[in-house]
Amino acid sequence: MGGVDMVMLEATPAGCLSVWLEQQGLLDDRRWDILAECEQQLIRVIPELDAYGREYYQRLLDMTVLVLETNHS
Repeated sequence: MGGVDMVMLEATPAGCLSVWLEQQGLLDDRRWDILAECEQQLIRVIPELDAYGREYYQRLLDMTVLVLETNHS
């Protein structure tokens, strides 16, 4: 998977999503940028995963996209 650290690819957006929830739907610019990069990494890696991994990481991607769209609309 091109050297992608799957643990970090899970933990990083999860941390940003947690902050977003704690801040009642607000995300600072630094975390938004981090989340946007994670979105791109997820898009690239999901097709390479097995069925379980695709389902799990697709849910994470879906949540990531929703937060990015909500935070900058």
